[in-house]
Parts: sequence; C-alpha cells; structure tokens
Amino acid sequence: MKTRRHMKIQELITNELIRTQQELAQRLLEEGYDVTQATISRDIKEMGLIKVPGVDDEYRYALRGESHPMDYQERLRRMFKEVVISFDSSENIVVIRTIPGNAQALALLLDNTSWKEVIGSVAGDDTIFLLVKPKNDVAKIIHRMTALV
Repeated sequence: MKTRRHMKIQELITNELIRTQQELAQRLLEEGYDVTQATISRDIKEMGLIKVPGVDDEYRYALRGESHPMDYQERLRRMFKEVVISFDSSENIVVIRTIPGNAQALALLLDNTSWKEVIGSVAGDDTIFLLVKPKNDVAKIIHRMTALV
C-alpha cells in the first residue's frame, strides 16, 4: 500500500502543482487513498521531497534532483523566442502561431506552467489554442507571453 501511495504521490507532484500537504492529502483522497496529515508528512520525508519555486514564484513540491524550475522557465522563454511567430486572443482562447513542427513541444511546456488561468491546450503542427478561465484573465496570459519574447 505504501509503495503504491508513494508512486501516486510521485505522479501527482510531477503532473500537477501541489503546494501544500493539505493539497496533496486532498488529491490522494480523490484518488482513493485514505491518508492523514501525519502520513503525508512521513511520506514527504521518506521520499525526500523538496519545495521549489515555481514559474510564478509559488512554491511547490518536487522530487529531489528534478529539473530546477528556473531552468524550466528559461527553456520556456528560449523556445518562445525561437519558435513563436505571433499570438492573439478571442474571448477565452489564446491562439499561438509557431514555426511548423514546434507547436506540440511548446504546448507541453505551457501545459506544465503554474498558470492557473490556463485550463488546457490543443496543439497542431504550427498552432496552439490555450483555453483560459475566466476569460477576464486572457490579458494576464497575453502579458506573460509578451514578457517571454
């Protein structure tokens, strides 16, 4: 049971922005694991989890040795400068045009940011659609992307 729980914790902190023990406990509960705060605390210690600054300076749990978020931010910035041709928005969708063959890689980087306003993306060969919620936050996303170029 403990090994499966540790594997699930690793999956959650790798794929989601988990900032607190309470968030981790809640997500584990949603996945069918009955845990207490003390159990979470022991798991964090046993797994050697650390807290690192995220893209928006929010601290999140990470595996020791995981790529430093600042390196990640730099990769996003570099790729944005190298492959983005243009971006614009309509309602709650941000459309990003890239050099052909680069949209999916950039979408993966964008999906892994801690931009809470972005609820998903769809990428083709040279175009990405970012779905933003609430739509009032589209300007915030455009501002962040402008800062990347």
